[in-house]
Amino acid sequence: MSPAASALPLPYPPAHAVEPSYSRQRDAFRDGSDTPRDYLERKLQQLARLEPGLSAFVHLDLDAARAAADRSSARYREGVPLSSLDGMPIGVKDIILTRDMPTQMGSPLYKGHRSRRSAACVVALQQAGAVIVGKTATTEFAAGRAGPTCNPFDPTRTPGGSSSGSAAAVGAGILPAALGTQTLGSIVRPASYCGAFGWKPSHGAFSLDGVQPLSPTLDHLGVISQHIEDAWAIATVLASGGSLPERPLPSDGTPVPEPIRPRRLVALRTPGWAETDAASQACFESALERLRAEGVAILDEADDRVAALERQLVEAADVAWRVFAWESRWPLASYRDCGADQVGSRLLELLDTASRMSAREHAALLAWRNGFRRELDVLGAESDGFVALASSGPAPVGLDQTGSRRCQVAWSLAGAPSCSIPVLRSQGLPLGLQLMASPTSGDEGLVAVAGWLNERLRLESVV
Repeated sequence: MSPAASALPLPYPPAHAVEPSYSRQRDAFRDGSDTPRDYLERKLQQLARLEPGLSAFVHLDLDAARAAADRSSARYREGVPLSSLDGMPIGVKDIILTRDMPTQMGSPLYKGHRSRRSAACVVALQQAGAVIVGKTATTEFAAGRAGPTCNPFDPTRTPGGSSSGSAAAVGAGILPAALGTQTLGSIVRPASYCGAFGWKPSHGAFSLDGVQPLSPTLDHLGVISQHIEDAWAIATVLASGGSLPERPLPSDGTPVPEPIRPRRLVALRTPGWAETDAASQACFESALERLRAEGVAILDEADDRVAALERQLVEAADVAWRVFAWESRWPLASYRDCGADQVGSRLLELLDTASRMSAREHAALLAWRNGFRRELDVLGAESDGFVALASSGPAPVGLDQTGSRRCQVAWSLAGAPSCSIPVLRSQGLPLGLQLMASPTSGDEGLVAVAGWLNERLRLESVV
């Protein structure tokens, strides 16, 4: 635990419950009743109050942030903002290259390391006028040892990982949004623990240029935010540089999709259900009852097809781990070769798994993944998405691990869009409702249904 963790005021109210989205805040910038610089200063006051106990950041550049906010303020006065992100304070996960700040990847091997260039996503944000406040803490290479970050609702608990600092900073109300990455569960899980909206888009939705590589099949760049519309604004800017999914995201300026009530949702318990506490299970069941009362049909394991999918989800967790191990073996070996004592045990475990695999086995795993994606598309065609818990309960106590990935990993393997919606509470702590789509259904529909669920189920609670 951070030495100053006791200084963190608790319980901290979720910022999204008391503060409008940045997208709505821009109206005040346009009419002159507020400015991006004044907005930033309010956020920095929050940072000064909470960061000593939170440890969400590994590097801050407040002078550069203030200068960028001043330039944004001038553009709003002149009526020429650059984009829907102009002036938005944003954090960048510390496995993403930044030319003007260190990129240390949660590893002593990269202490003080500075790149001569920035990642494509950082360039896109800066060209859109976003205000980069700093680099947010990550686990080691987004795969190994946990960092020092605490959960904003309870400093004795993990914020999740590997996008630890991004989720904690957003959950504490320091930032409206931050970039995260997910290879197994690293956006959806910390967002669930920290009471934030976490969106892992379709695989290939955003350029991964300049993002620390782990697994080409599994790596995703995504967003953690206080509000869905702010995540959407970031996504449309990042997608403007080109994206690979069958249904690419629209470009900047496209309004967030209107909320849509789903006709039918597939309820999944996932392999994480066995490790979920009774209160959190009851919370999920209560949410399903709320949905039924709203006229949403719920398809569950009583249907043979859903029961078969639940069995596939168990296998998917193992398939994803082995794909991850094989595809990450070369970069992880290069770190180990710098000194085995310089890398954590989880990275060594991945390398050990890879040492017992072959290229033929990897190809078979990818073939299984393709079949899994087809099965999701078949069932997805008869519904408006899949729902599950975003994590197997609220954040666990302790900072030396970042929680189970068993609720999230299947959708990373499938490369299909998923998100954690901050509408549940269990034992007085945040718990996300996970909404997932099929691989070919696209992200816009996911966001539209997520918007409706966010409105109807906000802060459903079982204590």
